[in-house]
Amino acid sequence: MSTNHNNTPQPWKILKSDMVVDEKWYKLRRDEVELPNGLVMDDYYVSVRPNVALVFPVTEDNQVIFVRQYKHAAGSIFIELPGGVIDEHEVEPLEAAKRELLEETGYTSDEVEPLLEVIDNPTKDTNKIYYFLARNVHQVAEQDLDVSENIEVLKVPLEEVENMILSGKVNVAGSIALSLLALRKLGA
Repeated sequence: MSTNHNNTPQPWKILKSDMVVDEKWYKLRRDEVELPNGLVMDDYYVSVRPNVALVFPVTEDNQVIFVRQYKHAAGSIFIELPGGVIDEHEVEPLEAAKRELLEETGYTSDEVEPLLEVIDNPTKDTNKIYYFLARNVHQVAEQDLDVSENIEVLKVPLEEVENMILSGKVNVAGSIALSLLALRKLGA
């Protein structure tokens, strides 16, 4: 990879920053920024979002546990991998991953390994997503859902996951990326 040093990216300087929406489920920050070329923008909006953990859970007999639920912003029902927000008190993304897996599906595992730490939308969002692979997951409980959640648990044979992605049945970016990474890691 060659680089043109005249175009080396530089961070923007934050001149002023205000939280214009500060609700439990949504925080929006308005920054006044100075770009390296001296241009000042006084209305750059950033969604201040919590970090997320996402899990690719595989059973001993090579079934992948997906969840199917309605997502209101997009107004549709989606098939995704289990996951969710890392709570403020949770220091380890791994613990959040195991908690979300258990709450959403009733499954757990002692063999959960981190695969990658990614940024979903670096233009507008502050949060990271932590990807995990969970092997030998097994059901130990019923789902423990929030009052707003209605989640169907799906078991998909490992060999069908790639086709579900390529055919568009799984079309949420994070679940696609983690699935392809996990399939590569598993040699599937």
